[in-house]
Amino acid sequence: MSIRPVKHESRATPAMEGAGVKLHRVFGFGDPSMTDPFLMMDDFRNDNPSDYIRGFPWHPHRGIETITYVLAGTVEHGDSLGNRGLLGAGDVQWMTAGSGIMHQEMPKGDFAGKMHGFQLWANLPSSLKMTAPRYQDIKGTDIPVVVDDDGTVVRVITGDFWGKTGPVDGIAAEPVYLDISVQPGKRKSFPVDTYRSAFAYIFAGSGSFRGASQPFGVKVEKEYRGEELNIRDLSGNRTLVVFDTGDEVTVQAGDEGIRFLLVTGKPIKEPVAWHGPIVMNTREELMQAMRELQNGTFIKADH
Repeated sequence: MSIRPVKHESRATPAMEGAGVKLHRVFGFGDPSMTDPFLMMDDFRNDNPSDYIRGFPWHPHRGIETITYVLAGTVEHGDSLGNRGLLGAGDVQWMTAGSGIMHQEMPKGDFAGKMHGFQLWANLPSSLKMTAPRYQDIKGTDIPVVVDDDGTVVRVITGDFWGKTGPVDGIAAEPVYLDISVQPGKRKSFPVDTYRSAFAYIFAGSGSFRGASQPFGVKVEKEYRGEELNIRDLSGNRTLVVFDTGDEVTVQAGDEGIRFLLVTGKPIKEPVAWHGPIVMNTREELMQAMRELQNGTFIKADH
């Protein structure tokens, strides 16, 4: 087995989207080849309802799939085709926008006002850009959970892992999407397909993916006694780790343990023409989508 080396680390950065939702952008709107087939990921995590309650009003999607994973609170969604639903804690929605829909998502906190979830965008290959829209709403109780002898817990959202198969299927990128918790001080290896893109996103605790030695954090500048120092922030929270090639990912958990998403997918390796939530292959296709939005032909009724 060959351990995948780390080729990129970064921290999620504060951003604002929708009608004023404060969130952290994990990656996106940069070089899409680094995480191909995944285009963007947001971590929306707030304890203050005023930071998210205005939500994400009506907006278009075409040419992508959006994956919403809720950990706390709820997200009510609706679209121009009449679909409606409510995602609760532990639930997942995998939406294939395909040829296009108008969509809205309105988050609401739990009894304490807390809201936490992730949204990941996956690209569609040119052959499926104009496919019919499709939803897969998965209840948290339907997501298989594997608990290893050392206390490692893995929720298998999609893909095959440790003898379990996630309930989301028929996805172009053939992804594996896992929510993994490793106990404090434990070293753990997870098999991955050698030829897939792979990244981890730490959202609790800390750990090391660099040879699984000491717990790591992203190097940051902090002021100490009037001097700027480059130090290692050991929290690990909101850290993105993008891996190079290899057939396993190994982590050494820190003193608090570590919880992270591990996501892999088959690269599409096609040109990307991008304008917000509309992602096509060429500028001409993008301009056509813009014209259709303006003249009212964006939604394809013949599906």
